Amino acid sequence: MYSIRDYVNRGFMFANNTVFPHRKKLSTLMFYSTNLCNSKCKHCFVWAQRPTVHISKAKMVEVMNSKCVSKNTTVGLEGGEFLLHPEANDIMQWFSENHKNFELLSNCLQPRKVVDAVKNYAPKRLYLSLDGRRETYLYMRGADGFDKVIQVVEACKDRVPISLMFTLSPYNSFDDLDFVVEIAKKYGIDIRIGIYNNIDFFDTVDAAHMIEEESVINHGGSDKPLKDDYLTSFVNDIPANVKDTSENYDFLVLYNEWRAGKLKLNCYSIFDSLVIHPNGNVPLCQNLDMTMGNIYEKSLDEIYNGKESVKLQKKQARTCNRCWVNFHRKYDIVLLRSLEKFIPKPVIQLFYGKYQWTDNPRLTYLDVLP
Repeated sequence: MYSIRDYVNRGFMFANNTVFPHRKKLSTLMFYSTNLCNSKCKHCFVWAQRPTVHISKAKMVEVMNSKCVSKNTTVGLEGGEFLLHPEANDIMQWFSENHKNFELLSNCLQPRKVVDAVKNYAPKRLYLSLDGRRETYLYMRGADGFDKVIQVVEACKDRVPISLMFTLSPYNSFDDLDFVVEIAKKYGIDIRIGIYNNIDFFDTVDAAHMIEEESVINHGGSDKPLKDDYLTSFVNDIPANVKDTSENYDFLVLYNEWRAGKLKLNCYSIFDSLVIHPNGNVPLCQNLDMTMGNIYEKSLDEIYNGKESVKLQKKQARTCNRCWVNFHRKYDIVLLRSLEKFIPKPVIQLFYGKYQWTDNPRLTYLDVLP
């Protein structure tokens, strides 16, 4: 998924942000620029939020002129459905001229708009939601969008790098994952696998990470209870073709360790990455209901690098192990996995803090995932 240059840049960013916490730079900035959406997803209820709010182009440009945003900051444009934003084209035009390092996320329910955006504004990468077969897509997302996703893939795969985004949830299955991986292989494109979480902004309903007899996971129309041995069988159920993709298999295997209470990682992604909600709120992270500020009340630099925010970031980075949101967890997995290639684990822990991949704290990443 990422080049050696990406890893090196993020490593330097980690060093800078750790040594100079009041002068941090952002590696990733995601604009949830609107809560307007044309899906009716079961795993996200942004589409039902009222009133409808948007971050204006003028405010986004103001944010982009912050000191904490550099030319290397990857910016994501999403929603809701970003292309429903009333200023979507003007915003993408500005980014194409002033900050080319931007990515577009879409559900593809308006495929012509997506194709035109790629042709006219040349985003760095295109992320498309695809959570299973045609029937699963309709069940999970409340809209018949499977063929539209494929239409966009076929029209854009030779123009822009594409990542299919698959969310493993109570509403789909590993069979669906196997199917989507094969779609990605067919078209020679990337796939990124996430796991359903109870993220406050998305107004989720069903509990994530539960292991109870009454919990169910949908398997192609049939409900299969999560038995007591579900943690044990989880890894064995991961489709074999996931191993052929980049940075997904370890994310699922380590999720299994985390959910069993064996894995403990710090969370340094909050030093490195931010999201901004449609109402202007800037949360500490996507999982915790902690808002550091609002861009309509303070500048992004004050919010991100202010005294109280830095204090909160330091505390949570060293103590929080409470989610498996890929926006946050993949950062520390990749960081530690890369460091362990060159530095002994005991040395890493001197500056990163103690961590463990499984119930044996002495094991390295390669011990767990050879």
